[in-house]
Amino acid sequence: MILNFADVSLRAESRLTDRSQTTIPASIRDALHLKPGEQIEYSLLPGGQVIMSRKDEAEDDPVVSQFLSFLENDMVRNPQHIHAVPMDLWSSIKELTAGIEVDLDAPLTDD
Repeated sequence: MILNFADVSLRAESRLTDRSQTTIPASIRDALHLKPGEQIEYSLLPGGQVIMSRKDEAEDDPVVSQFLSFLENDMVRNPQHIHAVPMDLWSSIKELTAGIEVDLDAPLTDD
């Protein structure tokens, strides 16, 4: 794909922070109809150009879709294999994760 700057309808800039984060300019957010919490996708082109686009929510990972389909079919065919998590395993999980808090909205770091 060759990016022709004559085809560009909107350009905007933002600055990279010390934590390697940036804010998507309001004009771009508005043009893409982005709302907080929605996913965006980056595509790196040869030569270092990046295309940022709204992540299509209908776009499924084929591997995940196939795996979920496999699980669904197996559950339908073999409902006798479905069991509750044993209490001792559940207790071990709670013990291993005690005191660990995860902020799912926090940005990921390189660590």
